[in-house]
Amino acid sequence: MAEASQDEYRAHLETYEGFSKLVFFTVLWLVLLLASMALGLVAHLPVIGVLLGLGGSLALIVGAAVSP
Repeated sequence: MAEASQDEYRAHLETYEGFSKLVFFTVLWLVLLLASMALGLVAHLPVIGVLLGLGGSLALIVGAAVSP
C-alpha cells in the first residue's frame, strides 16, 4: 500500500470537509422545505409557508457562504 503524501492528505481532508458541509446544509434545506410544505398544505397557512421557505432558503445560502 502506497503512502499518501502530505499534500494528498490535505486535499482529501478539504474535499471531505466540503462534502460534509454540503450534506449538512442540504439536510437543513430539506427540513425547511418540508416545514414550509406542512405549513402551506396541512396548516392552511400558505403565506407563512412561502415566507418561511424563501426567507429560510436565503438564510441557508448566506449561512453556507459564510461558514468556514
